[in-house]
Amino acid sequence: MKEGVVRVAILASGSGTNAERLIQAVQTSAEAEVVVLGTNRSKAGAVERAERLGVACWTFSKGELEQGEVTRRLLDMQVDFVALAGFLLKVPQGLVDEFPGRMLNLHPSLLPAFGGKGMYGHHVHRAVHEAFQKGAIEETGITLHWVDSGYDTGLTFFQASAPLSMKDTPHSIAEKIQVLENAHYAKQTLRAIRESLSLPGKTLD
Repeated sequence: MKEGVVRVAILASGSGTNAERLIQAVQTSAEAEVVVLGTNRSKAGAVERAERLGVACWTFSKGELEQGEVTRRLLDMQVDFVALAGFLLKVPQGLVDEFPGRMLNLHPSLLPAFGGKGMYGHHVHRAVHEAFQKGAIEETGITLHWVDSGYDTGLTFFQASAPLSMKDTPHSIAEKIQVLENAHYAKQTLRAIRESLSLPGKTLD
């Protein structure tokens, strides 16, 4: 870490609500800073949210990610920790290798259930709804997990759950997930930053 300040990068592809929550949480801490938000979608809502909060943004292609350009950029910026907040591209092995135990992803289900390629956003909520209707599950939730080279296969760091009911629809399930994200994502990501970098105390809370 440079001068004791944790340099955090966020990778996002969507509206950026969780990215915004994390930026706001980090801005209240003297021990960390979000130095960049990277996205594969130039019109992603995350870009507007980040820029409004004074965070620099950059857009890259899938090819640049796979060819190592994103890895080189993050290393050049002396990034210490990478937070994936609604990032939809598969992270290449080279990037994983540079941030072992320092790259965290958010997934809108209780992994290992409803994870894998193509399982994101409304696809997850529909699958959860169908499984509940069949009596296969009783709850849904969120998972924060360390990133490895697979889809949603890294070790779990944190989970939170919410019960399902017969009145639920995919839309209402999405709303339950949003409530959980609002309550836990930023706080638990800050905890992950502190623990993964062995920072003393609880100064990032």
